[in-house]
Amino acid sequence: MAWGEDEAIGPDVASAGLHVSQRIGRDAAAQPDLEEALEASRYASHPYSSHPKESQKSITALPSRNIYALSKCYECFMMNVILTFPLIFIMLSLMDGQCQEYNVDEQAICAVGLARAKPGIFVEAIQYLLVLTTPVELVLVGVCCSASADGMDPYAELSLQPLPEYTIATDGVTMTCITCTDRGQIFLAGRDGHIYELQYTTGSGWRKRCRKVCLTTGIGSLLSRWVLPNAFKFSTVDPIVDMVVDEERNTIYARTEGIKLQLFDLGANGDGPLTKITEEKNIVDPRDAPYGGRRPNAPRAARSPKPSIVCIAPLSTMESKWLHAVAVLSDGKRLFLSTSGLPHLLVFGGGLTFGAVSAAGRAQPEDLALKVESAFYSAGALIMSDSSTTAMSSLLAVQKDSAAQLTLPSTFGSASRSSRALRETVSALPVEGRMLCASDVFPLPDAAFIMQSLPVDILRKLFDGKTLRSQIEEFFNRFGAGEAAAMCLMLAAKLLYAEDSLISSAVSEKAAEAFEDPGLVGMPQIDGTTALSSARTQAGGFSMGQVIQEAEPLFSGAYEGLCLCSSRLLYPIWELPVVVVRGPAGNNEDKDGVVVCRLSTGAMKVLESKIRSLETFLRSRRNKRRGLYGYVAGLGDSGSILYKTGPIIGSGVHHDGRGMYSTQIRDMKSADHSASNKKPRMLYTSAELAAMEVRAMECLRRLLRRSGEALFLLQLMCQHNVARLAQSLGDDLRKKLVHLTFHQLVCSEDGDQLAMRLISALMEYYIGPEGRGTVDEISSKLREGCPSYFNESDYKYYLAVECLERASMTNNHDEREILARDAFNLLAKIPDSADLSAICKRFENLRFYEAVVRLPLQKAQALDPTSDVINGQIDPRHHDTIMLQRQQCYEIVTNALRTLKGVGQSGTPGLSTTVDPASRSKYIKQIIQLSVQWPDTVFHEHLYRTLIELGLENELLEYGGSDLVSFLQSAGCKHDEEVRAVSSLTSGAKLHDLGAPISTSQTKYLELLARYYVLKGEHIAAARMLLILAERQCSSSEEAPTLDQRYQYLSTAVLQAKSAGITADSSRNPVDSSTVDLLEGKLAVLRFQMQIKQELELMASQLENLSNSSESASDPFPCENILADSEKAKVAKDKAKELSLNLKSITQLYNDYAVPFNLWEVCLEMLSFANYSGDADSKIVREIWARLLDQALTRGGVAEACSVVKRVGSKLDPADGACLPLDIICLHLEKAALHRLSSGEELVGDEDVARALLGACKGLPEPVLAVYDQLLSNGAIMPSLTLKLRLLRSVLAILREWGMSVIAHRLGTTSAGASFFLDGTFSLNQTGASNQGVRDKIMSLANRYMTEVRRLNLPQNQTETVYRGFHELEEKLLSPY
Repeated sequence: MAWGEDEAIGPDVASAGLHVSQRIGRDAAAQPDLEEALEASRYASHPYSSHPKESQKSITALPSRNIYALSKCYECFMMNVILTFPLIFIMLSLMDGQCQEYNVDEQAICAVGLARAKPGIFVEAIQYLLVLTTPVELVLVGVCCSASADGMDPYAELSLQPLPEYTIATDGVTMTCITCTDRGQIFLAGRDGHIYELQYTTGSGWRKRCRKVCLTTGIGSLLSRWVLPNAFKFSTVDPIVDMVVDEERNTIYARTEGIKLQLFDLGANGDGPLTKITEEKNIVDPRDAPYGGRRPNAPRAARSPKPSIVCIAPLSTMESKWLHAVAVLSDGKRLFLSTSGLPHLLVFGGGLTFGAVSAAGRAQPEDLALKVESAFYSAGALIMSDSSTTAMSSLLAVQKDSAAQLTLPSTFGSASRSSRALRETVSALPVEGRMLCASDVFPLPDAAFIMQSLPVDILRKLFDGKTLRSQIEEFFNRFGAGEAAAMCLMLAAKLLYAEDSLISSAVSEKAAEAFEDPGLVGMPQIDGTTALSSARTQAGGFSMGQVIQEAEPLFSGAYEGLCLCSSRLLYPIWELPVVVVRGPAGNNEDKDGVVVCRLSTGAMKVLESKIRSLETFLRSRRNKRRGLYGYVAGLGDSGSILYKTGPIIGSGVHHDGRGMYSTQIRDMKSADHSASNKKPRMLYTSAELAAMEVRAMECLRRLLRRSGEALFLLQLMCQHNVARLAQSLGDDLRKKLVHLTFHQLVCSEDGDQLAMRLISALMEYYIGPEGRGTVDEISSKLREGCPSYFNESDYKYYLAVECLERASMTNNHDEREILARDAFNLLAKIPDSADLSAICKRFENLRFYEAVVRLPLQKAQALDPTSDVINGQIDPRHHDTIMLQRQQCYEIVTNALRTLKGVGQSGTPGLSTTVDPASRSKYIKQIIQLSVQWPDTVFHEHLYRTLIELGLENELLEYGGSDLVSFLQSAGCKHDEEVRAVSSLTSGAKLHDLGAPISTSQTKYLELLARYYVLKGEHIAAARMLLILAERQCSSSEEAPTLDQRYQYLSTAVLQAKSAGITADSSRNPVDSSTVDLLEGKLAVLRFQMQIKQELELMASQLENLSNSSESASDPFPCENILADSEKAKVAKDKAKELSLNLKSITQLYNDYAVPFNLWEVCLEMLSFANYSGDADSKIVREIWARLLDQALTRGGVAEACSVVKRVGSKLDPADGACLPLDIICLHLEKAALHRLSSGEELVGDEDVARALLGACKGLPEPVLAVYDQLLSNGAIMPSLTLKLRLLRSVLAILREWGMSVIAHRLGTTSAGASFFLDGTFSLNQTGASNQGVRDKIMSLANRYMTEVRRLNLPQNQTETVYRGFHELEEKLLSPY
């Protein structure tokens, strides 16, 4: 709500609306029910009064040619004309001399009616149907309505469209009357006494488009009507001559020629089958006293003829809750009917007669009796055509006398009952001719109408002449200051008559002066009943039990008059819905009905003009500083109350309208509270009271202005088919619109939002592909007529929408770019006023992503211009709301990325775009770069998370802003210590272990941070970040990375650390190598962990398979062994899971996992890696080797043991005697081989152990020969000659291998190729000279070992083979061939 700098006070309008609602509620409660008023009027002296001669009376007569045209249409046609709005305008067209005629082949028209056309059957131009009945057929004629050029009169042009396919025969039944419902149902009454419904559809298949259905017939009636001829029907038919529909109660009242009243029900929703409820035959009883009947102790009177019913009309629920209809008799008497006493109608009406019978039942002269020919009743007003005088007919107008209650004496007792009695004014106007019909018509601006208001007319006459002030004061005293001030407002603002000339400027000015005269309306003051309440008792004592109420301001009669005038203007529409739903019978109105305005455009225009006139008058007095406005403006600082921007209505406790507008303005000057003067200080000064009243009047003025604009907006919506506009709102908003009251439209936020949506739909209709204008055309009307609903921001918004619409329709790329740029520039000026969710979608379709990014971010900034949310300085109560609004703005940008990526807003696969991959990458890059340039760190975090969610990590790392590192650090680490540790990596800080757990969701941020460091060339920082990822602690296997993933992290970390060294060497900046050594060491320990885990899993699997296999027959305790294996398998599996969670130190791996599960091979590798020196004699290592060899021998014999020695020894350093004791290994294997060979358990070759030792020493023969030489020379170790011979055989194998390597080196071939030479295939001379020194050494050793063989005290057959082997080796090496 904004009108200008001094008008932007939305809360004032809402508070004033609350006050008006309460006053309207009090006025409605003060109005007695019609039944109560009728009962009270029985005790009144006379319930009627007449207008004085001074009162204004006017009526418009029709030209004679139009009267003739009306006469041709018969009275029933005109009665239907006046009961529906469309035919009201047909009548106005007749008044202009333009009468539409329809020829029905010169047949007599029996009855005519007008119905609303059901939607979806005819073309849109046909809005109403004219129903004509002749003795032969029933005809439907389409009525087309066209609006005027300015759109203010929707029925400026009328035309009739014949519908020949919607004509059916009457089947010999003459129709007497027609009535229609707002739903479009058509009911007809026939001379045969039945009621019919005329049903019409679009027609399909064998079904007819139009048919007549009898609703009141039975089987007997069918036989009587179709089988028996009329000559054999002896019963008298009482046909229905008039029917009226009660739309509120969904009933139909029908009257017959025999003066019977019938009541029919249409169902709860008006779409049910027609059901006859009751029939009353004795509505008018000739035995009643008014018609010649005798009363006890009453003289006989002449019998009067039995009157007939000339009119029946329903009563609205606003008039009475208990009375439902009124019947007007030909003698002027009214009978009020109630359906509460079903199955019979209850009749009320005593004392409401004219003519022959007075109010008290006394007979009057016969020549004064009324002869009513026609009548019309609506909303408490009755018009009757009286032909009792032969000279000239007259019109009798009877309406409620609203001024009668004001003039009643205020005595106690009977006055209270008399004040609630129904009092009416009667006006008689002679007319030439006869009245055929009457209607309550909302006049157009160029039409005059009847307006009679006795008190206001008297006041106007007083102002029009030279009246003494005493007479004006007497008028104010008689009617009260509030009521008299309201009348002055009506005259000053010219609210009474459609023509301003009826009230002269002099009268208007005098009325304004009287309204502002404090001598007449008084001054605001403190309510004297509670202002000076004393706490002391009459006896001088002090009473502790009396509650002293705070005094309240009592405003002057000027304010009360403004309240009265405003509430009475708004009374007919304030708490009622602005629209209603009308639909065909049998359908669900909420879904299938058509939304239409409750009031016609003409009615709203008249009411708008009156409200605007009153607001204009008040604004002019304010601008001229007249009355209290001038007094308050002259008070200096107190005058600022006129433009104070806070609500004052409803700020405190509500007390009957007197304390509603208090603003707690206190006098800054303290009163004199001396000890001698004990008078209580006044709560308000006179200046404060005046300022408070002016402030309250300003609130009401703003409410009137807002109400006038709301009426203008509703008229504009009606002119552009409000049903079509409402259809675009959706189901939820459409339901809100249907239940929206005028009060809510004016004062509530929901009403403001619905108005904006309707305006948006109207604008889309104008600027769409099939639009009928431009934004400027409709915006000028909206800005002029309802600026609080449509301001400058809205104008710029829709101008931008128009540019976007034009851009979407052009194929020229440059023109489309210019139009999109223009729209962006317009919207950039109003970022907080635009509906960005829809507007940015248009920019997306145009690929103008600058607007998609900038507009939402500008709106987010406008929501929090000082960045209080980011700085943490905002009120916690508002934090969530503002953050939610900012998030909605951020989502617009990120949704554009999702659309380009082909993902829906909720993460589901979305519709694939038509953009090629190259263009898509370009647009994504553009959005990211534009977003990063915007200085909003909260949005950057939202953007970064979305990019990660969409899998755009590469784009994030390439185009991310300067705050990307801090974002990844804070998102990847829970604790501040970790953040500081990660931040210190780039500064060369020493690496330390981060033991805090890191969740899986945080891992991706740390991975991206490592990738970012790699991309930026910060290798050490990347290596250390990868180390953090490899060593991250986890509490569950679901969150823990696998050991392979940890290994990958560490491997990459090692590469990055080495890359940093290479970069440092090229730049001549030395880098500490400790980082590389540390990372390689951790990688080696991880290999041990992975190896142990694999061994444990294999062990658990083997044990499980063993326990599941069949029991061994030779096992004496099979069950115990199975249980032991199962338990061991479970422990191994649990330990393997432990190793999967987190990294372990080498000490933990050795002591807690390798040693307990006899993983000796891994133990040896870990001891070697740790450079274990141990004790002096390496007892632990020797023991581990012994256990390892025993374990291998148990599993697979000597072959397995040799394989283990070769595998493990190759991983150890041969020079490291602490971890690779060859003497122990050699002796252990040779003894085992000799034992197994001699016992026949295993066939062991002479070279198996030797080859295993050579493999453990990586092919070096010297250390192996040295071990054998040590063993052979120590007699204490080798007491057995057989074992010694076994060792010599192994030495022979070693020397042969060494010799082959020498020959291979000389021949340039492999050892396998050299073996051919030793077998005599090749000659040494064929290749170059041999390595003489190595060959001489081998020959020397061979010669020495031959001697050792000869010294063995063993049979020759055992030693001969060994001796010959050494000899042949020596000869081969000595031989030149």
